[in-house]
Amino acid sequence: MTPDRKLRFVLQEHQGRGHHYDFRLEMGGALKSWAVPKGPSLDPAEKRLALMVEDHDLDHIDYEGIIPEGHYGAGPVVVWDEGTYETMDDDPGKSLGEGRFSFVLKGKKLKGEFALVRLKRGKRGNEWLMIKKRDGLEQSGWKIRSELDKKRIARLREKVPSCNSIS
Repeated sequence: MTPDRKLRFVLQEHQGRGHHYDFRLEMGGALKSWAVPKGPSLDPAEKRLALMVEDHDLDHIDYEGIIPEGHYGAGPVVVWDEGTYETMDDDPGKSLGEGRFSFVLKGKKLKGEFALVRLKRGKRGNEWLMIKKRDGLEQSGWKIRSELDKKRIARLREKVPSCNSIS
């Protein structure tokens, strides 16, 4: 593990074309990003599909708001969890390139060791699995709970960003 520099992560809940969670890891001056349709799980028995998407700018790490209609990803976005992570790999970029990346999340909700493993037989080439490791912090039967309720969305409507801040 390389504990000398803790990097940030965020899990954003997003109601775009479909409801999903955007998992983002600070790495190499950008946010490596995956769309996780069902969200991550603290139950190691629940391996979650994670679709790797384009990197995002670091300023997206704390984004909350409603992306306006007509723009990519239109819909409400909230930070579901955030914190730091430590890589279990000496060369994270190489590990990602090889299709297996292990890390420890230190979030408010997500804690412990996880792995992202690229599927070798994926149809599009961007399919990964997000897996919680057995480390004493796992929770059998754990289910993610949405934070995109009517009250939260109403508060977001007050924070609609300008179209120029969306990329």
